[in-house]
Amino acid sequence: MRRLQKKQKQFKTNTENIPVDPLSHLGNLFDTAMVFAVAFMVALLSFLHIPTLLQNNDYTVITNPGKPNMEIVVKKENVIEHYEATDLKGSGEGVLLGKAYRLPDGRVIYVPTESESE
Repeated sequence: MRRLQKKQKQFKTNTENIPVDPLSHLGNLFDTAMVFAVAFMVALLSFLHIPTLLQNNDYTVITNPGKPNMEIVVKKENVIEHYEATDLKGSGEGVLLGKAYRLPDGRVIYVPTESESE
């Protein structure tokens, strides 16, 4: 019995003299917040289909077509261009390329003009 009590005294620790730091658990809260922030960012990027911007395919995305806040995003090779609609009218010089006709069923047909050089 005496031998058992001696072993118990060896493993007994004195926790009364250890000071308690009230900010000791703040580090764990910071780590947890960082994990949630990274998870939120991954979910947001997945929701916005951002991985499609990183692919090698060329594409054009038109949002709100025909409205004043229309936007066009064009990706060609490694260049991404962003265009926004404005109320300004374009002007300048150019060459007539053809005419577009709207059919009664709503389709639009483009008819190119014959150039004089051909």
